[in-house]
Amino acid sequence: MRKNWGKGLIALGLAVCVFGTGCTYGSDGNARDNNGAGRELLNVSYDPTREFYASYNELFSEYWREKSGEEISVTQSHGGSGSQARSVIEGNEADVVTLALARDVMAIEQAGLIEDGWLAEFEGESAPYTSTIVFLVRKGNEKEIKDWDDLVREGVGVITPNPKTSGGACWNFLAAWAYWQQQDGGDTEATKEYMKELYQNVLVLDSGARGATNTFVENGQGDVLIAWENEAYLSMQEYPDQYEIVTPSISILAQPSVAVVDGNAKAHGTEELAKAYLEYLYSEDAQRLAGENFYRPSNEKILQEFSGQFNLDMNLTTIEEFGGWDAAYETFFNDGAIFDQIYEN
Repeated sequence: MRKNWGKGLIALGLAVCVFGTGCTYGSDGNARDNNGAGRELLNVSYDPTREFYASYNELFSEYWREKSGEEISVTQSHGGSGSQARSVIEGNEADVVTLALARDVMAIEQAGLIEDGWLAEFEGESAPYTSTIVFLVRKGNEKEIKDWDDLVREGVGVITPNPKTSGGACWNFLAAWAYWQQQDGGDTEATKEYMKELYQNVLVLDSGARGATNTFVENGQGDVLIAWENEAYLSMQEYPDQYEIVTPSISILAQPSVAVVDGNAKAHGTEELAKAYLEYLYSEDAQRLAGENFYRPSNEKILQEFSGQFNLDMNLTTIEEFGGWDAAYETFFNDGAIFDQIYEN
């Protein structure tokens, strides 16, 4: 689908370093290339950031070379945010994580790999860019999809990933829930019934956001993709005149989170490098790069430069209205919680 997906796949191969050529391990256990060029950072990220970080890694490497004289390499790994968090907990030696939601970073913290206080380490609760959830429909919008209530109509095929493995899918679920709560006057049981109808219309429940995009765009399944805003714009950029973006009346402020994986970075000798890598995401150059990749810059001045691209007047709920991620996860996404009740039935 993407013209530069090859870069992401190459980076992923380097990060995993399985059956690869030209890849060795240093005495600290880190993957190194055979030319011995400096230190290496591994950024474990979620699905739709592939293109952004392929460009950002080049930008940061140039910045670091000019600042310190050191040549470094940065590799990246992508997948559903929840799955990526579990991979780090289970031994994927990430120096930094850039995941879809704070709850996934908290899981790594609870495993003892990230130190307490990470949420306040960087500006904006360690969310250097934001996004939201929109609908991607095929050109002409034959099913006349305008809002969340259209997604429960008979004959409307919906594509969205699985909240059990995908951070974007959690944002999708909560945005829909917020809409129905407003329609139902806060009646939880009524909202659950509408959510059940929505997921009965889901044709494929992919493990990650990029997989869901592929199902909709490349495989031609479904009438509507519930998508990250940046994924929707990338699809339109790649396939001009084939898709449209529909902005629902209520969506959610999605705040992807970043953190240094302190335990790994200490072992690798990359603590200050990892911190600098995440700090530089807030630089004006990186913020503009985020906007060019259809993420909303956290820098308000830079965000306004993209006011012609984004709808900045959207009605956005926030995770705080769900009591924060711990409360939201317990209510909606833990085993036996509301999503399981809806989907299993």
